[in-house]
Amino acid sequence: MRFRFGELLVLGVFLFAAAVTVIVVVPRSASSAQAGWTQTPYGPLGPADRDLLVRVRWAGLWEIPAGRWAQDRAGSEKVKDVGRHLVEDHTKLDAQVRELAAKLGVPLPDQPNPDQRGWLDEMAAARGPEFDRVFADRLRNAHGKVFTFVSAVRAGTRNSLVRDFAGQAVDVVMKHMTLLEGTGLVDYSALPTPTV
Repeated sequence: MRFRFGELLVLGVFLFAAAVTVIVVVPRSASSAQAGWTQTPYGPLGPADRDLLVRVRWAGLWEIPAGRWAQDRAGSEKVKDVGRHLVEDHTKLDAQVRELAAKLGVPLPDQPNPDQRGWLDEMAAARGPEFDRVFADRLRNAHGKVFTFVSAVRAGTRNSLVRDFAGQAVDVVMKHMTLLEGTGLVDYSALPTPTV
């Protein structure tokens, strides 16, 4: 049985394509599953996607009480106004994140994390200008840290629901950073230095 050159070439290209498919596609899906990826009707859901939902839930668990306290404990009207925005925005985000997490099967926390509890303890003991300073510093610092993470998830998620939600969260975090900076109380020297 003799093969012509063209038939051998086609067979070689086919075998090469099959080998590339096995090497490139199969290991990715296998390693994705091992690295915590799951398939959903909205696209793959990865560890960073889950972490985003947890972090947004945690944000609401401490920022809503902090915003409420600002109404009674703040000395500045600007801080009271920022507190009102935090309560309003995080109440909406919290409802969205709980609905999204239920849809995607992601467990969420019910309590602030230890750092957040510490910040709430600081605010609980403060009144007037001292409350305003602690409120602005702790919240602006936290928003600055989460902004980078939320933006990265928005830029790289493969899940359409998480992408839409992360886009909303980026807008809220940016709004809150701007409002907090508008109080004139943010200590910029205490913020992390940007990296290149």
